[in-house]
Amino acid sequence: MGRHRDGRPPATQRAFAIDGLTAGMSTLELSGGHVLGPAFQVRRADLLLDVEAGEIVEIGALEGTGDRRLDCGGALVMPGLVNAHCHVAMTLLRGYADDKPLGAWLEEDIWPAEAALEPADVRAGAELGVLEMLKAGTTAFVDMYFHVSEIADVVRRAGCRARLGHGVVTTNGSRQAAHDDATESLAIAERFDGAADGRIRTAFMPHSLTTVDAWVLEEYVPRAREQGIPIHYHANETHSDVEQCRTERGVAPLAYAHALGVLEPQDFLAHGVHLEAPEVDLLAESGTGVVHCPASNMKLASGMAPIQRLLEAGVTVGLGTDGAASNNDLDMFAEMRAAALLGKIAAGDAGAVAAPETLRMATEGSAATAGLPVGRVEVGGIADLAVVDFETPHLTPTHDHVSQLVYAARASDVRHTICGGSVVMEDRTVRSFDEERVRRRAETAADSLIARAEQ
Repeated sequence: MGRHRDGRPPATQRAFAIDGLTAGMSTLELSGGHVLGPAFQVRRADLLLDVEAGEIVEIGALEGTGDRRLDCGGALVMPGLVNAHCHVAMTLLRGYADDKPLGAWLEEDIWPAEAALEPADVRAGAELGVLEMLKAGTTAFVDMYFHVSEIADVVRRAGCRARLGHGVVTTNGSRQAAHDDATESLAIAERFDGAADGRIRTAFMPHSLTTVDAWVLEEYVPRAREQGIPIHYHANETHSDVEQCRTERGVAPLAYAHALGVLEPQDFLAHGVHLEAPEVDLLAESGTGVVHCPASNMKLASGMAPIQRLLEAGVTVGLGTDGAASNNDLDMFAEMRAAALLGKIAAGDAGAVAAPETLRMATEGSAATAGLPVGRVEVGGIADLAVVDFETPHLTPTHDHVSQLVYAARASDVRHTICGGSVVMEDRTVRSFDEERVRRRAETAADSLIARAEQ
């Protein structure tokens, strides 16, 4: 994978304990299970976490050394999953306007509904989406949406990690509205970066290369660069995206992106379904990451991304669900299975996008793509973890833990979720939310939103 996007080199060998543990340090012991290491080796071991620092301080046979013990018997401790591209509040539009192609779906249904969004709607949708992700072992996500302050507050309360940004769409609007939208995206990125005790990072997020006017990108990308803000956008999602860019800009989308300066190592794009060979080379040379969203791409008939070709070229590839309106869930286990199966069809090779590569995409790959310092279980690493129960019929027998995680595991198999050393879900109960209340509030908000949108 090369270096992590936060500059931390991916250690391949580390000691199994940190020397000089602070006396009186509050610790949590994850005991009785197996541990998935950085090279995807699995061994029977316990973990000791420093709760205040949020780090893993020891891996081995601990025999009750923690101040508190969390039962992991019959389970596997793995890195928390990282959903590298979603629109979390779109949970309110789950099941709304299904079975339509992307262009018609956006223009006729989604954008009119989003025009009616109010801050309380986004909060309700974000609560539902974050709840869903925590229950599925996802400890970090990347989100492009509106009313970002509401999403940031949900992240703060939930205890998870995120890279957030205000999505900019300027086509068919006035020049002043475009300025206001892009200015807001930069201001949001500056305001919330480092919030929630550092768990929130940000980005400038123009929606795509075809839904944001060229003059906006030419003016505001340099401003983002001046502030050191990374850039995240949709690209090469459909054939029509590619053709529109060629017609309007005279070049392939990523050649246009390169000319704009949005193919830098800290940048990352979503989808990348229709990539020509020179564009794959550009991604590999620039270090720009790609987030694969297989379920959304299949549902909207956008196409099959050349994931095996990207991996072979050395491109950093992450995995994302996209929004729940086009998926229709935020389950990264389901996304891994979809990625592996679709990748084989796209390459015409049963060995393509193999289980280890797919699991890496959903953990370290997504983290590296999004510039988040997580994705590995190792001493000294941040304790963002998912504990997966393997004592279920569909995970029996366990010939290969990694294969089972990709091809057979489900969101409901996650027993505990830990973010930064804090237990945010224990025995399937998320601590920061009243699940029934979140569901009721989201139902009410969704009904009200659609009623307003369809008036």
